[in-house]
Amino acid sequence: MTVPLRLDDIHVTLGGNEVLRGVCMDVAAGRFITLLGPSGSGKSTTLNVIAGLMRPDSGRVRFGDRDVTNLEPHDRDIGMVFQSYALFPHMTVAENVAFPLLTRRRPKRERRATAQRMLELVRLADMGDRTPAALSGGQRQRVALARALAAEPGLLLLDEPLAALDRQLREAMQLEIKRVQAEVGVTTIAVTHDQAEALTISDRVAIMANGEIVQYGTPEELYQRPASAFVATFLGEANLIPVPGGLAVLRPEDLRLANGSGATHEGVLRSKTFQGSRFRLEVEHATLGTLIVSLPPQADTSGVAQGDTIGLDCRTETAHILTDAVSETL
Repeated sequence: MTVPLRLDDIHVTLGGNEVLRGVCMDVAAGRFITLLGPSGSGKSTTLNVIAGLMRPDSGRVRFGDRDVTNLEPHDRDIGMVFQSYALFPHMTVAENVAFPLLTRRRPKRERRATAQRMLELVRLADMGDRTPAALSGGQRQRVALARALAAEPGLLLLDEPLAALDRQLREAMQLEIKRVQAEVGVTTIAVTHDQAEALTISDRVAIMANGEIVQYGTPEELYQRPASAFVATFLGEANLIPVPGGLAVLRPEDLRLANGSGATHEGVLRSKTFQGSRFRLEVEHATLGTLIVSLPPQADTSGVAQGDTIGLDCRTETAHILTDAVSETL
């Protein structure tokens, strides 16, 4: 049965360095949460504490009503998917998926039926007799996901599960993992360094920096209403414009080309690149520095070239204002 998760004031010190500094998080049962942050922010350590692979110096880990802080990983009722897949090469796909049930001494008939059901869930129903070596990277990751879910864990942990895949396959697998998690309904905690991935797969995202969760909310909340300049610039590109009382966060898509009286700013076009889903412009403003502008792919940009002075208009109604106190917290 899926369970809620609670972290209460988790502290971890490694080699004299405080890696986690009072991490607190409440996760409702069935939610998909991603820990996102730069290298060294503490996200992997947090996942290891949840998994039982590392004990906190202080603080408590609770799965529902159970205090699991001092329990071993195999006693925590978790499933885990690693970046490396960690499949047994000498076993078939079905045997790999059924392995958690074998260690629990479940009957053979139950193991076979569960493995087949899990393979159907990840859309590999006809590949049970193959070996992992015969599968693609994306298929192996699906097998690893099926194996993690076979014993119906209360909590699913994903440790950079898609990092080894190429971009196109990674994007397809993001949607696949989201579909499977929603269908099963298991509480899920993932770690990633990929901002787009975190926004795509998650119900909630915890942004981490310096061993702390600096903002926790829905992908939309974090992107549209970041709590600090750090969050604004880490979660996608952002233009930070000084205004009375703080900083205005303008996303690149909040700026557009304008002429004459419609232009609120002017600058020199330093670069223009087409990236498939958008045109990305870098515009040098005399007082605001470099502004990033994102235009839809169908926009007509043939009339502007590098070195031109161009006008810009901003959608001020979408700007998010950071007060001085908040914007300087990191």
